[in-house]
Amino acid sequence: MLAFVRRFFDERGYVEVDTPALSRDVVVDAYLEPFVVESSGWRLAAAQRAARPVGPRLNETHLFLQPSPEFHMKRLLAAGATAIYQIAHAFRHGEAGRLHNPEFTLVEWYRVGDTHHDQMTVVEDLTAQFFAADVVREHVPARPDLPRPFERIAYDDAFRRYAGTRVLDLSPRELAALAARHDIAPPPGLDGDDRDGWLNLLLAEFIEPRLGRERPTFLYNYPASQAALARLNPQDPRTAERFELYVNGIELANGYHELTDDQELRDRMHRQAELRERDGRRRLPMENRLLDAMEAGLPACAGVALGFDRLLMLAVGEETLAEVVAFPFERA
Repeated sequence: MLAFVRRFFDERGYVEVDTPALSRDVVVDAYLEPFVVESSGWRLAAAQRAARPVGPRLNETHLFLQPSPEFHMKRLLAAGATAIYQIAHAFRHGEAGRLHNPEFTLVEWYRVGDTHHDQMTVVEDLTAQFFAADVVREHVPARPDLPRPFERIAYDDAFRRYAGTRVLDLSPRELAALAARHDIAPPPGLDGDDRDGWLNLLLAEFIEPRLGRERPTFLYNYPASQAALARLNPQDPRTAERFELYVNGIELANGYHELTDDQELRDRMHRQAELRERDGRRRLPMENRLLDAMEAGLPACAGVALGFDRLLMLAVGEETLAEVVAFPFERA
């Protein structure tokens, strides 16, 4: 199935790339914890190899295992690449369970000129063809094809359908009341004023389990406060041009019409850093080479990250990642 993924992108004109798993740069996310590698000698060695001084922004002791190849792939786009993909090992601290492994396989790709709607079509083609591939049929002959076309529903419309109300204009107090009406208990520590926390709770507990049951479902136009590295929607600034794909209530892919404004990225990183500091999490570097690349010019593009292990698990009808990963974390 790895070979299948490569053929899929090769036939569409994408170039496979290989980027570092270990870097001094890392995405600053309030809810994503990277693995940190302590290293005191790499800075001097790097300077000696380059025969030049290393800039003052370099982190002298910490390197990070990458939670996604996103930063490096976007640097390639800024350097002139137009359509690239990668099958990468990604690392996220503290994520383990039926649908999570601290080290996992991520398929990530970008194409210059595409929007998030264009990339929804690519994701649909890849996912449907993956389920129908010969090697999957040999493993599970009776596996049904995924029904097409996949459903596309806006975030606010999904809440109206399943929770009876739109939520983009609700206050944290109103979101808390909505959770209480649906018997959803908040986890310890959820602040009453944490609007995104309440939205995420409602989404995870009440909306996501209902998505992708009859046919795979794209959820798109997320709240602007959850834009991550996506552009804001020019038609509705309350929302961001971001989507996720769900099959049988399980999230498989996350896609963006990519943010290209370096100052906006700096502002978002600072907001995420403030949230991390509030929760007592490790400080992460606020400068990185992606910002430098974006200052030089990142072209308009769209990108997607898709969990290969989850896709394979669903395609062959298994229930846990441990059944499709050769060496899950506890046996690695």
